[in-house]
Amino acid sequence: MERHPTHPAPRVGHVHLRVSDLDRAVAFYRDALGLEEQQRFGTGAAFLGWDGYHHHVALNTWDSLGGTPPPRGHTGLFHAAFLYPDRAALGAAVRRVLEAGIELTGAADHGVSEAVYFDDPDGNGIELYRDRPPADWPRDARGMLAMGNAPLDVAALVRDAGRP
Repeated sequence: MERHPTHPAPRVGHVHLRVSDLDRAVAFYRDALGLEEQQRFGTGAAFLGWDGYHHHVALNTWDSLGGTPPPRGHTGLFHAAFLYPDRAALGAAVRRVLEAGIELTGAADHGVSEAVYFDDPDGNGIELYRDRPPADWPRDARGMLAMGNAPLDVAALVRDAGRP
């Protein structure tokens, strides 16, 4: 396969999800993740962002109103990941999720990052994480990344964030 050069720093700009109940999904992303509703597009879509950005998460019911999550074993979104700038910000976000009564489905120290996982009301996977500095990323003898899946002490993460 021929490789084509790309811009050196593309990044994921937003995630757009099909949901079954728009108001329920907006409430989840607003209350649990702290996103702000920026716009409603009729009764079928909403756009939410942090810090006034047009949208980091778009939600729609165009083909999914009243629908059910895809069954396990099918293709589709594994999770949308939201990167926090540091451990304190991640811990504060995780505290908000836990205080909202959302059950975590996982938590891991990947060596390059610390991450927690849970599902939105439509069964879409969500990851909240923070990266360690690249100089601290674990590498094998060949210099390749050596990411892992070690347990993460979520209580310590939240405690270390302090109180707002």
